[in-house]
Amino acid sequence: MKIKVKIADQSYEVEVGDTNARPVIAEIDGQKFEVWPEEQSAVETVETVSEATPALKAAAAPVKMPASGGTKVVIAPLPGVIDSIKAKPGDSVNPGQELLVIEAMKMKNSIKATRSGKIAAVLVSVGDHVPHGAALVEFTD
Repeated sequence: MKIKVKIADQSYEVEVGDTNARPVIAEIDGQKFEVWPEEQSAVETVETVSEATPALKAAAAPVKMPASGGTKVVIAPLPGVIDSIKAKPGDSVNPGQELLVIEAMKMKNSIKATRSGKIAAVLVSVGDHVPHGAALVEFTD
């Protein structure tokens, strides 16, 4: 998807790649960045906007990169209500496998695994109201 973004009177052309792939590739005025949206709470922050234009550098947030090893957390990509849970602790899952469903604005949104692994914990229950960024499921390596 291509969009135009205006920051501090400067316009940028942003192209966002497949949002189901990990990492998501975002291209800003020809420069590519890796984005890991679901792993915010189990990540290290790394500055990667080293060669961007000055206005973009000033406005850009740090890009989140996965931490090495340990537990990984799937976070809510949007606020909503947990409609159903398809995985349980101890389950082995593959990338793309549905973990749970969040209902938001009368639409059901399937939350899928972005990696293979074993489910350590499901941190929500059916009917829970979750904010954007809430931890939903933990993986172990």
